[in-house]
Amino acid sequence: MKAWMVAACAAFTFAPAWAQILIGQTAGFSGVAEAGVKETSNGAKLWIDHVNAKGGVNGQKIEIIALDDAFDPKKAVANAKVLIEEKNVVALFLNRGTPHTEGVMPLLEKYGVPLVAPSTGAMSLHQPVNKWIFNVRATYQREAEKAVEYLSTVGITRIAVLHTDDSFGADGLEGAKKGFTKAKLEPTIIIKTDRNKPDFAQIIPAVTRTDPQALVWIASGNAVADGVKALRKAGSAAQVVTLSNNASGGFIKSLGDSSRGVIVTQVFPYERSIAYPMVKEARDLARAKGSDDISPAMLEGYAAAKVLVEALRRCSPPVTREKLQKALESMQHFDLGGLEVSYSPTDHTGLDFADLSIIGVEGKFRR
Repeated sequence: MKAWMVAACAAFTFAPAWAQILIGQTAGFSGVAEAGVKETSNGAKLWIDHVNAKGGVNGQKIEIIALDDAFDPKKAVANAKVLIEEKNVVALFLNRGTPHTEGVMPLLEKYGVPLVAPSTGAMSLHQPVNKWIFNVRATYQREAEKAVEYLSTVGITRIAVLHTDDSFGADGLEGAKKGFTKAKLEPTIIIKTDRNKPDFAQIIPAVTRTDPQALVWIASGNAVADGVKALRKAGSAAQVVTLSNNASGGFIKSLGDSSRGVIVTQVFPYERSIAYPMVKEARDLARAKGSDDISPAMLEGYAAAKVLVEALRRCSPPVTREKLQKALESMQHFDLGGLEVSYSPTDHTGLDFADLSIIGVEGKFRR
């Protein structure tokens, strides 16, 4: 599938010129999370293009106004202000990054703007429940906990943890600690790393000195891929496990020859399992656009778009921010296609699905 085209103003849009429902997105279309962001957005594009081709929602087309924040939290906040104050979007959608989304939260409250399907599993977006945030994926804590639990069940006891020096890293670390407690283990070492430019010349020797059998790596994109390459160059064969924010084909490509055997946690069903109607539907739409396959990241975006569109359908025209918030919060047992999403005033998690995948010799995720 073709990547989104970059406009002169660094915005990405997908809708005809007569679009009438404006949705905003700020995410790192450049920077360390670029591959995952583009794939997630392309997954959303599959469903929104399909809906628009059939007349849109209640006769109105949907337009996503997406701005590149280069995975910079400060730029994410600035972009969100533009989208809310100047573009008058009725909602934000698929914002990427934990500190980035946390920085936007005060704007949601100030302007009464829903944020649908933030592409982050931060616990702070789930608890305490925020009236304006509607998640469509499990938490990073659940993923990291499951990763440690899995490693312990296969007999691995020496496990190192690397995490970014931001709220995302701290959040994932809390989940990993829960896993260690359940397994009655202690990490060989816990290392905090820079989000964008980790110093692997210092990090890798510190890790290998503890002789770990496995590493739980809580970071994004190239900050993990380059680290895995450095780890292998240092002669370590330790099993690497990372989280679903790296569940993209672009991440596999960035790993190159080091991709084989890397485990990635997942928050949606296997993207080749047509037993899930949502997966078959997404694959069929992708193939109609000339793409042979879909990635886990694309499936996340696709599911997010289905929730957004369903909520818009439940709003009486004209769609407003307040109507959309109420439509989302009243959504119960909405079938995505094999998975149900439910919200209430006391629960905005949506889904709690978590699984593991491994990158095979052919360079694809396997489960």
